[in-house]
Amino acid sequence: MILVSSCLAGLEVRYDGNHSLHSKVRRLVEHKKAVTVCPELLGGFGTPREPAEIIGESGEDVLDGNARVVDKTGKDVTASYIEGAEKALEIAKRVGATTIILKENSPSCGSSMIYNGEFNGKKVVGDGVTSALLKRNGFTVISEKQFVEGNGSPSVES
Repeated sequence: MILVSSCLAGLEVRYDGNHSLHSKVRRLVEHKKAVTVCPELLGGFGTPREPAEIIGESGEDVLDGNARVVDKTGKDVTASYIEGAEKALEIAKRVGATTIILKENSPSCGSSMIYNGEFNGKKVVGDGVTSALLKRNGFTVISEKQFVEGNGSPSVES
């Protein structure tokens, strides 16, 4: 089974109330080859919500207690991001996920790039909190870009 970010399947769960639909990801869900997950909603956030970024380095550092996640108003939302990541991990284990496709750049789901923590639109190399936790637990996590480009990604047709 494949686990995918809900926004990539077209669900309007992003911080701004929109989605990031990728038709190939949606087809996986429609063909019952994937299930959706939104770590932010699992962590107790609503939609829409304030944008948030990791202050410090990356999701690894958040998990280790050396960085935090803060929303644009300055509110520390680290605990909710960790809670959402832990619940996403539980789901990944329960469904036996073999691949996880997460929304790049997100403070939860970024699997290679995240925003730099200054709310200026600049990105840095790093994992979001959920991506980091899933990788720590041996899961393969790729971005929607890697999936669409076919870099070791599962087939929709198979």
